[in-house]
Formats: sequence, C-alpha cells, structure tokens
Amino acid sequence: MANERQSDRSRATILRVARERFAADGYERATIRAIAADAAIDPAMVMRYYGSKEKLFAAAAEIDLRLPDLTAAPREQLGTTLIAHFVDRWEGDETLTALLRAGATNDAAAERMREIFTDRIGGLVATFVADPAEAQVRAGLVASQVLGMALCRFVLRLPPVADLPKAQVVAWLGPTIQRYLTAPMP
Repeated sequence: MANERQSDRSRATILRVARERFAADGYERATIRAIAADAAIDPAMVMRYYGSKEKLFAAAAEIDLRLPDLTAAPREQLGTTLIAHFVDRWEGDETLTALLRAGATNDAAAERMREIFTDRIGGLVATFVADPAEAQVRAGLVASQVLGMALCRFVLRLPPVADLPKAQVVAWLGPTIQRYLTAPMP
C-alpha cells in the first residue's frame, strides 16, 4: 500500500512538472531528462510510468474544458456565452496554450487537440443539433474560431488581438460563434 501511494505521488509530481515544462518550453524543447530533473526523479522512472514523451504529453494534456451548460443559456446568447467561456479558459490555463503551440508542430499533440475539441465541442453542439453530421460541422467551425483566436491572442500575441479587452473579443466573435451554432445550414 505504501509503494502504491508513493507511485501515485511520483506520477502526480511528474505530471505537474511535465505540464509546467511543456508550458514553458513547448513540446519540442521539453525533454524527459529536464522533466525528470525538475521532479527529482530518475528519467527511467518517467519512461516506466509513461513509456514515451508523446504519452507523457498526452497524459499531461488531459484538459477539462469545463464547458458551460448551454441548455441553460438563452438561445440568442449561445455564441457570446461560449466565446466568453473560452477566453476565460485560455487566460487561466497555460496548459491550453502549450497544447496549442505543440499541436502546430507535433502530430501527437495535434491529435490530442483534435480529440479534445472534437469530442468536447462536438458533444456540446450535439445537445441542441439533432443531426450528428451537422453537429460535427458546426462544432468544427466553432473550434476554428476558438483555436484561431487563441493562436493569435495567446501564442503569436498578435498585437491588435492580444491587446483587445475580453469584452471586445466576445463582442467581435460572439455573433460568429452564434451563427455557427444556430444559423440555417447553407
């Protein structure tokens, strides 16, 4: 029992340190050796627990988007509710930024990003769009706006976008997200 608790603590420490290292260095520059050193553990233990850098990243990038309950929002406010939520999430979680940065250059990180956004946003949109294929199209369009905003605001720090107050980001993108969620299909 004591060994199991120690193992759980070691895993938790590795994940915490890996999140910090991936956020600070990005996927490509973060190394198993650096993560192990930060965790004060042998690199072989990191590999024993996770098998590879890609698997460690996937575990470290387990992200709960904490999506809002859109069934409680007025239908005409779905877009602004959702984009306001995402701006808050990106501002408060460097792991999302690290995952986006890594997803641009690494296949495993890109796959993880696809899984997160396809599953979570797709599931959310499916709660009010009956046709599964239509829900996936709408969810993909929402993700394109959210990820594009996040890339420009939090990764590239594009001055006009990075400097906009949250209320203006929501005002600009809310109607677009709303259209993706509720407008008739073209």
